[in-house]
Amino acid sequence: MAQPRSRHVCQACGAVYGKWAGRCEACGAWNTIVEEATRETVPLGGKRRARDSGTGRKFAFTDLDDTPVEVPRRITGIAEFDRVTGGGLVSGSALLIGGDPGIGKSTLLLQVVGALAQGKAGTAPRCAYISGEEAVDQMRLRAARLNLTSAAIQLAAATSIRDILATLDTAPGADGAPEVVVIDTIQTMYVDSLESAPGTVAQVRASAQELIRLAKRRGFTVLLVGHVTKEGLIAGPMVLEHMVDTVLYFEGERGHQFRILRAVKNRFGPTDEIGVFEMTDGGLIEVPNPSALFLSEYRDDVIGAAVFAGMEGTRPVLVEIQALIAPSSFATPRRAVVGWDAGRLAMVLAVLEARCGLALAGRDVYLNVAGGLRITEPAADLAVAAALASSLTDLPMPPKTVVFGEIGLSGEVRPVGQRDSRLKEAAKLGFTQALAPPRVDTASAGRRPAIKVRELRRLADLLALFDGTRGARRRRERHQNQAAPQ
Repeated sequence: MAQPRSRHVCQACGAVYGKWAGRCEACGAWNTIVEEATRETVPLGGKRRARDSGTGRKFAFTDLDDTPVEVPRRITGIAEFDRVTGGGLVSGSALLIGGDPGIGKSTLLLQVVGALAQGKAGTAPRCAYISGEEAVDQMRLRAARLNLTSAAIQLAAATSIRDILATLDTAPGADGAPEVVVIDTIQTMYVDSLESAPGTVAQVRASAQELIRLAKRRGFTVLLVGHVTKEGLIAGPMVLEHMVDTVLYFEGERGHQFRILRAVKNRFGPTDEIGVFEMTDGGLIEVPNPSALFLSEYRDDVIGAAVFAGMEGTRPVLVEIQALIAPSSFATPRRAVVGWDAGRLAMVLAVLEARCGLALAGRDVYLNVAGGLRITEPAADLAVAAALASSLTDLPMPPKTVVFGEIGLSGEVRPVGQRDSRLKEAAKLGFTQALAPPRVDTASAGRRPAIKVRELRRLADLLALFDGTRGARRRRERHQNQAAPQ
């Protein structure tokens, strides 16, 4: 039976269909199924192989008690990048960096390879930067802006995977063999044995597979830059994230100068680590103490604001959470959230209304995490509730106070981990009091906390700090002052 000359492939998940459909049954995405021509591919090595590409030779097993080989790392010298990658770049590994357009992915990687190339004499690895979107002169202009013109970086503009493999396929240690390679971006690369357009599922998967296979065989580190979709996910098939060793997301708001490098997968280090950078005219600058940067505009007398002591990987981070509750003129009040989970906010509002008696059903609620940071930790529940209570009662939080704790559906405040690290970071920044759940770990029960801790067992204990009568009096005085003639 003759093979069909075309197939329909979902560009979101890679599912294959015999005919076009408006909705992908595998991932549920709409209008992502595209027709692609089928063609028996030829390996980029040269001759066509048999259907079974295996050699038929037996392979040997090893035991668990064998001494593991220590994985060598290359320290880039950019401390925030090394922290996220787990201590530096691993030889023979593949990293995927995704982020919104214009967020600074190319700038970050050019600074990384520039720092590597400018390392100590005799130990600096040979670095290559291959761009499929920019010309060589454009890359030189960016390097001049970043003061990297003296860095020994090999530049090239290419999109053909066959040409790139022929250039990079050099024996390790040979003269001119690169040790760190940047591909910017993987969506612009194409394999000439496929008839589909660059950026499609088949092209992205095949291009990444060939580059990763060569990196493993030759022992160099490859850093792949990936586009993201409007949902914030890396464009292309999900198998792309499974193929690489490390997946990094470069995040940030356009209106802020802060940039967050977050690890969501790392085979050679911890996940959920973050690195904080500040975007300037001269490139990205490391932020060794992000808490001080996120709280640079915070004041104690602000209504509807609370300081959350959170954890990002192994690093404690203090960030300001802002809330605004306003009367709604619509039948369905609005819930707007920036930097937090909207479903989690709905849960906290339901607990405040059902367990604490707050009237929030007919009010608009706006929540914002200052600084452009996105929080996923459940320990932010109590800080969000504190900001909402402050906005509703028109009273500020107690001065020099941080908040953290998880809220249960029955209104209880549940303990969270790494309590001592949160308190130490708060004390270092001048905070004197913390609102936190009771301690449950007996190992550190005898230690004296870094700051005064007020333990809350129920959510009602938090609301007792806000006197509604005093807040109503403040609102009347403010309205009278605004209505008085000038």
